[in-house]
Amino acid sequence: MEIRNLGRSGLRVSLIGLGCNNFGGRLDLAATRAVVHRALDSGITLFDTADIYGNRGGSEEQLGQILGDRRKDIVLATKFGMAMDDSGALRGGSRRYIMRAVEASLKRLRTDWIDLYQLHQADPHTPIEETLRALDDLVRQGKVRYVGCSNLPAWQVTEAHWTARHHNLNGFVSAQDEYSLLVRGIEKELLPAVSAHGMGLLPYFPLASGLLSGKYQRNMPAPKGTRLAEGTTTAQRFFTDANLAVVEALSAFAEQRGRSLLQLAFSWLASRPAVASVIAGATRPEQVTQNVGAANWRLTAEELDEIDRITGRA
Repeated sequence: MEIRNLGRSGLRVSLIGLGCNNFGGRLDLAATRAVVHRALDSGITLFDTADIYGNRGGSEEQLGQILGDRRKDIVLATKFGMAMDDSGALRGGSRRYIMRAVEASLKRLRTDWIDLYQLHQADPHTPIEETLRALDDLVRQGKVRYVGCSNLPAWQVTEAHWTARHHNLNGFVSAQDEYSLLVRGIEKELLPAVSAHGMGLLPYFPLASGLLSGKYQRNMPAPKGTRLAEGTTTAQRFFTDANLAVVEALSAFAEQRGRSLLQLAFSWLASRPAVASVIAGATRPEQVTQNVGAANWRLTAEELDEIDRITGRA
């Protein structure tokens, strides 16, 4: 497993990370245990969860039960900021809420520290300086090692960077955002900002909710049991004729080189600027194994240009 620094920080993470959003929700404790153990055995060191995952706390609770002595061997990342109650009172980036949220996460995770604590989304009601000062206090207290952000636009990432620098605070070392061969919107503004500020990028949805897994074909219904077969908003967003046409072209590109679409999806992300670890979820141990082995294709400059042409970025 390749290990990379998270941006210009000293935090080192595995190139493939385990997304824990299925734990405590789609997966029960036994199924989660099987996935976690396979990830540990495969050399994955970055485990990424959030307080909201698993019906508000289930993912963190399951990880806390399973990791045990292996906690010290991994980089444990979680997030805060999304609503943890129906009223919307338990959310955001205020000092008052952060201090409560971190204690709840630490308790569920059964740990004394969080390696990477991430603001899950922007809080329009709280100045970023207040959020950063609260997070800086947690770092100084030893409850958090590093801090990051997720789903922030480029201007807010830059505002946070300069606020932390001006006030001599611990700033965000990472940004976690959606990024894949089919979703490349962050390349216009966010990716340049992340790179300029020395942050590491943690892409999520690397397979576009499964569309880049090789399971789906045009004019064919989505396989039963898959996420895109459920008729959800996610399915409506990704399962389109335009996307399927691109997937067909990418599949042909990979097959011509003796590779799979899955390998192309992961290896392309691994080649992108600032990417430190690709966050990939799994519901079965064999999916973990496939993901870990999928990022070993070193794409040439010519191949990258051809991929840009296929995906409409040339």
